[in-house]
Amino acid sequence: MPTPDVFAPAQLGPVTLRNRVIKAATFEHMAPKAMVSDDLIEFHRAHAAGGVGMTTVAYCAVAPEGRTEYDQILMRPEALPGLRRLTEAVHAEGAAISAQIGHAGPVANGKSNRVPALAPTATFSPLSMQKIHRATAADIERITKAHADAALLAIEAGFDAVEIHLGHNYFASSFLSPKVNKRKDEYGGSLANRAKVALGAARAVREAVGDRIAILAKLGMDDGVPGGFWLDESLQVAQWLERDGSVDALELTAGSSLLNPMYLFRGEAPIREFAETFPQPMKLGVQLVGKKFIREYPYQEAFLLESARQFRAALKLPLVLLGGISQRATMDKAMEEGFEFVAMARALLREPDLLNRMQKEPATPSLCIHCNKCMPTIFTKTHCVLA
Repeated sequence: MPTPDVFAPAQLGPVTLRNRVIKAATFEHMAPKAMVSDDLIEFHRAHAAGGVGMTTVAYCAVAPEGRTEYDQILMRPEALPGLRRLTEAVHAEGAAISAQIGHAGPVANGKSNRVPALAPTATFSPLSMQKIHRATAADIERITKAHADAALLAIEAGFDAVEIHLGHNYFASSFLSPKVNKRKDEYGGSLANRAKVALGAARAVREAVGDRIAILAKLGMDDGVPGGFWLDESLQVAQWLERDGSVDALELTAGSSLLNPMYLFRGEAPIREFAETFPQPMKLGVQLVGKKFIREYPYQEAFLLESARQFRAALKLPLVLLGGISQRATMDKAMEEGFEFVAMARALLREPDLLNRMQKEPATPSLCIHCNKCMPTIFTKTHCVLA
């Protein structure tokens, strides 16, 4: 088959995208009181005007306790008017829009949300300084249904796609991880048991929406920690998702927001900037021990490609390559290796119009220097500090 042009139209489930580049989900912190703001609309409108095929809203929690913090979109009827304004603004620029739906699980800030966070196993959160509760079977059933309800709301709001969050040790991903999930019941132990939450959420969404909307899943390939979720198990979960027909594409990611966040980003670790976002005594704690948690990994283009190749070899399902995509040559390489889409984040924070300029002149360089100082801005309003 001829190598597709990354800037040619492409089919994603029932949706035709104008090109194969997706703006990856990056928490925007632009949803006060869990509602869409004008700033959030402008953020995604700018990326749509800049040339992406689809932009991803990050992130749309399916339950009140599933937010990483209180000012994060909660998928509920009250949010519909704002969500419609958001999708209409993106569509007016010619792009599609996806809602990343999920439940933060142990990554949620229970103190901010005013409701306890949930995890496979009861533990303590250094973020909220509160106990994280063990999810009951009733919690799992409720959260599974909430994914389906959120997808239906996304259709009503005018979204073209939903992306189910199955990574970064959020709720579903925390069940997948043998390091985090110490349960002895039907949701713990074997991979088949640990995968029930992730597979169940995807099936529930498919059963609810059929083919009225594209369904992606963001799947962690590995947690980046000893004893965590690893490639061999992730590949099996991917094959189960493909078998079920519950998703139209997989976006492959890595790392754990709970245990090793920099494993996803690579490049410099902005410890000083992270420390400045916290009050004392947490600020001092981050300054003193931040290097143990915010580890630093060398940056290279397409840094997840080597792992993602194993998924490409084993699956027929369309795949989205994420991680270090900032040059046109990298996008072309992804197409040559059989990936149907690429996803970008940091480079577009620096230059929302980068793709328009790349389409006109393929040799256009990205100005992103991978300093990762955009990461601490998620506690205010996400932006590139150098732009």
